[in-house]
Order: sequence, then structure tokens, then C-alpha cells
Amino acid sequence: MIEKKIVAKNIKEYVIQEYISHELPKASYSKIDIKKTPLGEKVIIHTSRPGLVVGKKGSNIQRLNEVLRGKFGMENPQVEIVEIESPNLDAKSVAERIVSSFERFGPKRFKSIGYRALQDIIDAGAKGAEIVISGRGVPSSRSKTWRFSAGHLKKSGDISINHIKRSLVVAELKSGSIGIKVNILTPDVILPDEVKLRDEIEVKVEPEKNEVKQIKKLRKKKEEDGKEERTEKS
Repeated sequence: MIEKKIVAKNIKEYVIQEYISHELPKASYSKIDIKKTPLGEKVIIHTSRPGLVVGKKGSNIQRLNEVLRGKFGMENPQVEIVEIESPNLDAKSVAERIVSSFERFGPKRFKSIGYRALQDIIDAGAKGAEIVISGRGVPSSRSKTWRFSAGHLKKSGDISINHIKRSLVVAELKSGSIGIKVNILTPDVILPDEVKLRDEIEVKVEPEKNEVKQIKKLRKKKEEDGKEERTEKS
């Protein structure tokens, strides 16, 4: 029973996510979170452009509330907008921005678009990034898949599975479909092979009270021995 509820919840979130991605303006939507509250269900939309998502006088939010209540059967849905602090470190935002550029300027400038997006990711502080553009719509005689990468990016292990941000978006163009894959290793991820050297600290060891007394006794004894030697010689 628990497994069925989890699967049903994931399917519902996916359907809502697909609907929102088609209804909201391009390059303005990253992901959603659905949470249950005592007052109803809260839909949190993460976006890099909250003004476009909200719409004029909140028109988009009102429309989404009506659709969530009528089409998806949510009880008292509440739509909350959360702005992404670093859009260039969000894989979905970067991929959607590339798709928007393709739709505006066409795929002929795909190299400059890919390199510019990659540079924006690295400038934002990412440890590594990779952008893969592939499909029939890519205007290239040599290869239909182009890879743009920079920095350090893990391809296997726990870091690759659980910590790398990934996104796959498809651009439907007149020349054909183009897939954009974006993988980002964000600066907050601590790699297991990172080593930080500590600054050398000088430790001053002070002798104990008993040691101080013994040292004073030895000095006093040496002074007395020296006096006796001088008197004997004289």
C-alpha cells in the first residue's frame, strides 16, 4: 500500500510538472515541490524569473489555482513562488535558456550559445559542467552531437549519482528536434579527494612548577661551585 501511494504521488507530481512547464513562459521554470499543509496542498514553483511566472496582477497564479483545483482535484491549492538565487547553477534553468535561444536565433549559432552558457556556469562558481547538444536539428556535417565541458565533473560514484544537478530538455525546431543535456557540479559539493592543509601552529610548552624549582636549584648550585673553584685558585 505504501509503495502504491508513493508511486501515485510521484506520477501526480510529474503530470503537474509537465502541465506547468507547458503553461508558463519559456526559460522561467525550474522545478516544483508539492507539500501537504493543514490548510491544503502547497505547490512551490522554483523559478529564475518570478515576475514572468506570477504574471500581470497575479493572473498566472490565479489560473494555476483554478486548474489545480478542477483538473487535478487538489483541495485548496496554494501556489508559492521561490526565486532561484543562482540561475546559472541550476541545470534546468540553463537548459531552458539554451532552448529559448535556439527558438529565437535558430540552431546555426549553437556553438556560441553552448560556449556562452558553459562560461556562465563556470563564472557562477561551479566546480565542473557539461553541456551536450545533439539531434537532427544540429547543423553540422561531421557530428550530430556536440559536447561542451569545463572544470572537474564526476562520471561515477556517489558524487555523480546524488550530487550532480542534471537536466534534459528538448527543443522542437523546424529543422528537427534538438536535445540539450546539462550537468553541473555545484561549488557546495565537497569531493572525497579534496585535501585542505592546515596552517602550522607554534606550540609553546611551559615547564611545570616543579621543573622550574629544579632548574633554579641547578643554577644556584652551579654558581656556588663556581665561587668555590675561584676561592681555591686564589
